[in-house]
Amino acid sequence: MSESITNPDFWQRYKPDKAWIAIALIFAAVAVLVPSDLPGVGQDTVTSVLGTAPFILFAVFMVAYLKATGAEGIVAQAFKGSPARMVVLAALVGGIAPFCSCEVIPFVAALLAMGVPLAAVMAFWLASPIMDPPMFIITSAALGVDFAIAKTIAAVGFGLFGGFVVMAFSRTALFTDPLRPDAQGGGCGCSANPFTGKPVWSFWQDSDRLAQFKTTAGNNLVFLLKWLTLAYTVEAVMVRYVPAEWIANILGGEGFGPILLGALVGGPAYLNGYAAAPLVGGLIEQGMSQGAAMSFMMAGSVSCIPAAIAVWAIVKPKVFGAYIAFGFTGSLLAGLLWAAWV
Repeated sequence: MSESITNPDFWQRYKPDKAWIAIALIFAAVAVLVPSDLPGVGQDTVTSVLGTAPFILFAVFMVAYLKATGAEGIVAQAFKGSPARMVVLAALVGGIAPFCSCEVIPFVAALLAMGVPLAAVMAFWLASPIMDPPMFIITSAALGVDFAIAKTIAAVGFGLFGGFVVMAFSRTALFTDPLRPDAQGGGCGCSANPFTGKPVWSFWQDSDRLAQFKTTAGNNLVFLLKWLTLAYTVEAVMVRYVPAEWIANILGGEGFGPILLGALVGGPAYLNGYAAAPLVGGLIEQGMSQGAAMSFMMAGSVSCIPAAIAVWAIVKPKVFGAYIAFGFTGSLLAGLLWAAWV
C-alpha cells in the first residue's frame, strides 16, 4: 500500500536536504545568469571534492570505527577526580573527541543534572565543537596541517580557559545552579549513550556493532560530501565573482581590526565546521589575513547560531552569557596568537 502524500510523515521522511537544495540553486543561478561559466564552476567544484576524497574516506572510517567499538566511553574518565583534573582532562578530550553536537548537548545536560562541576562541563563544552578527528583531516586538507594543529591547540586552550575561570568563580551567583528547570538529559537519537561501556575493538565479530559501523560510515559519508560539495561550490562562485580586493580591504592586512571583525562575523555567520574550512581557504587566497581566519573559525565553532540555540535551551541566561563571552574572548586571543606566530 503506497503512502499518501497528504500524510505529514511522508514529507518529514522524504523532504529534500537543504544543503543539496542550496547546491542546486547555486548552479541554477549560474546557468541562468552566466551560462558560459557553468562548466567552469562545475569543474572546479568536482576537482576540489575529488581532491579531498581521500581525506573524507579516512575521516569516515575513523569515526565509524570509534562508534562501532564504543571507544567514546573513554571520555567518562575525564569527569572523575579533583575539579582541576576534571577541567584538564575534559578540555583535552573535548578537543579530540569525535562527537556530533546532538550527542554533546544532551550529555552536558545529564552531567549538570547529576551534579558534575560546571567547570569541567564548560571545559568539555567549549573544546568539543572546535575540533575532532575528521575536522582535523578536512582542515589540514583545506588550510594546511599547521593551521589544523594550531586550531586543535586553541580548542584545548578554550576549554582550559573557560573551565578554570568557572572554577575560580564557582561559588558566586553567576555559576551556581546553571541548569534550566525544564532541561532534560538523555539521548538524541543518534546512538546509544556514547559515554558508557567498555570498547570492543574487534567490532566486526558483533553483528549489531558491524551494522552500526556501516550505518555510521554511510551517514558520515553523505554528511561530509554534501557540506563539502556546498562549500566548494560556494568557493568556486566566490573566487569568480567576489573581487579579491573586497576581501583584502575588509579582512586583510595586519593588526587587531581584521581579527576582531573575524570574531564578530564568525559567530552568527558560521554554519558548519566542515564546510567552513574550504570557504576560509578561498577567503585567504583572496586576501583574508591568517589571524582573521583563525578568529573567524574559532568564534564560529563555539557561538554559531545552531550551537548557541542548543546551549540556550539547557542552561540559564547567565551561564549562556558566560559561554558566549568565553567564545568571543578566546577567538580574539587565538587569532592574535596565530597572527603573531605566522
